[in-house]
Amino acid sequence: MAQHALDFLDALGLSQVDLLGFSLGGYIAQHLALHHPQRFRRLILAGTGPGKGEGTQDLNPTILDAAALPPSRNGLLQLFFEPTETSRAAGAAFWDRLQRRAGERDPSLVGPGVQAQRTALTRWDRNEDAAYPHLREIAHPVLVAGGSHDLIIPTVNSFVLARQLPNAQLILYPDSGHGFLFQYHTLFGKHATLFLES
Repeated sequence: MAQHALDFLDALGLSQVDLLGFSLGGYIAQHLALHHPQRFRRLILAGTGPGKGEGTQDLNPTILDAAALPPSRNGLLQLFFEPTETSRAAGAAFWDRLQRRAGERDPSLVGPGVQAQRTALTRWDRNEDAAYPHLREIAHPVLVAGGSHDLIIPTVNSFVLARQLPNAQLILYPDSGHGFLFQYHTLFGKHATLFLES
């Protein structure tokens, strides 16, 4: 997946970019920053973790099983948002925005795609490909962002990630889970812009 990202940048003729990696994309972003540091200026790592290491919490296999179910409004609310009125309302609004999208829509991740993602997440979590032992080598400015109660990639992993990176700042959004950047899309956008322009 990291090589696909590099191929895409090459096809666009981009020699250096800022990189946002969300969830599994955060693992890919760390891999890219370690192996191709000159290609990136700043990193935003959202709802992600460093892989298994001291202080991290393993991914919850029950949650990963639930993520493999066909996409639904209730499934999205349960996995990505907190069981509070405010978080669920933001989740419902996000679902509604997705349904209004016109034109071509990305297909839902199902079957072999879900299994491939789960395999990648598990390998990363077991430290076979994880960045954890090498995080001190990432000298880029990094914004680590997460939800206060992420069920998919436990929030403590954001703390550990930010602590291990030598030039990182951490923002946790209250009353939120893995979908914090959809719940706080306006505020997250402002924080990301401020970080990238600073």
